[in-house]
Amino acid sequence: MLWFSPPVYVKTETAGVRYGVTHVEGAADELVTWTKRGPKWRHAVELCLEGLQGRVPPVAVRDAFEAAAREEGMLLPE
Repeated sequence: MLWFSPPVYVKTETAGVRYGVTHVEGAADELVTWTKRGPKWRHAVELCLEGLQGRVPPVAVRDAFEAAAREEGMLLPE
């Protein structure tokens, strides 16, 4: 696992339940479930793929994932 900290909390399909994403793999898994897919989502997916190959650090993936979550209305406060 390629961990990052702090977690990025996002909405889930279950009302009142949130998911704390703490690693590159989890970010990638979460991104593919979202129905909205804007430019920041695409960038986050690209960085997840790069991160899984060891080409970018997990913190860069975290930042891109957080930006995508904000853009898509999925981001929740810590």
